[in-house]
Amino acid sequence: MTVVSQVILKADDELRYPSTGELQNISDFLKTGEQRVRIATTLSENEKKIVDRASGQLWKKRPDFLAPGGNAFGQQKKALCLRDYGWYLRLITYGILSGDKDPIESIGLIGVKEMYNSLGVPMPGMVEAIRCLKDASLALLDEDDAREAGPYFDFIIQAMS
Repeated sequence: MTVVSQVILKADDELRYPSTGELQNISDFLKTGEQRVRIATTLSENEKKIVDRASGQLWKKRPDFLAPGGNAFGQQKKALCLRDYGWYLRLITYGILSGDKDPIESIGLIGVKEMYNSLGVPMPGMVEAIRCLKDASLALLDEDDAREAGPYFDFIIQAMS
């Protein structure tokens, strides 16, 4: 939920107008809108490049994933891994656009450990995969944008750890 939605819902629940501090929070949020849109645009327009780089990094670090018996062995399993990369990148753009980690949690992290465990996917491998996704993504951003985007990747990494 965005800062704007949070302020409105809280004020409405308390039957009052937003406070000066709440209005300042909205103002601060709106000032970063251009940056958040720029970051989300860069990530979405470069999804294939990011996924290719991130998966290449992961396969170098963990060639056992591609070996017989590995979680990405065979074209179908490898394609599913790459699909998940794109899915997590999309979730991160949702968080960045909203300025909140709630969309990441509510759409993509509730039950994720249970799902991957039921599929026999090792969580340390998923954590490493998201780290590679983070590295490949942040490499395309300038320093300020990378600093803004990094915590959204870290949120997923922490949730999976």
